[in-house]
Amino acid sequence: MNYNEEMKEIIKNKKGDRLLMHSCCAPCSSSVIERLKNDFEITVLFYNPNIEPKEEYIKRKNEQIKLLDKLNIKYLDTDYLNEEFREKIKGFEKEKEGGKRCTLCYGLRLSKTGKVAKEKNFDYFTTTLTVSPYKNSKTINLIGLNIEKKENIKYLVSDFKKEDGYKKSIELSSIYNLYRQDYCGCHFSKGGRNE
Repeated sequence: MNYNEEMKEIIKNKKGDRLLMHSCCAPCSSSVIERLKNDFEITVLFYNPNIEPKEEYIKRKNEQIKLLDKLNIKYLDTDYLNEEFREKIKGFEKEKEGGKRCTLCYGLRLSKTGKVAKEKNFDYFTTTLTVSPYKNSKTINLIGLNIEKKENIKYLVSDFKKEDGYKKSIELSSIYNLYRQDYCGCHFSKGGRNE
C-alpha cells in the first residue's frame, strides 16, 4: 500500500478539517507540519511517556513548544506519565529496537491521541512517528487504523519519511535551530540508533 497516495486522496477534498497530530519531537514534526498545514487545521499533542529521563522529556517538550510558537500551530500538552509507558512494556524491556516493546509504545501513544481526538471533536488524528527511517510505517499505520475503528475517529495514514520528509526535517531543524536527540526516547533505546 502506498500510504502517501492514500493520504493525498483523503486530503484532496478535506481542506480545513481539524487534525490532532501526535508529535514525538520538534524535529520530526517540522516537516510533517510543513506538509499538512495548508490542508488541515493542525493541533499538536505532545504525549511521550516513553522519554527518559524527565530532564530529556522537558527539553524535547520545550523544543516542541518553541517550534509551534514560531509556526503559529496550536498545542495540547499532557503530564509526564512515564509509569504508563513502564507498565505497558513490562516484560518486553529486553526486546531489540523495533520489536514488540516499540510496537506497544506506538500503540500507547496513538491510543491516547485517538481518544483525545474523539473527545475534542477533531476530524482526524495522525502521528509524526512515520517520518523516521528507523520506524516501520506499516506497523504504525495498522495500529492507527485499529484505533480508528475502536474510537470511531478517522486516522490519517502516512509515510512521512517518503518524498524526502526525513531529509526535510533535518533541514528544518537547522533552520529553526532545534535540538535533535540521538535516541528515540526510552532508557532501553539509548544504546541503539532509533530516532
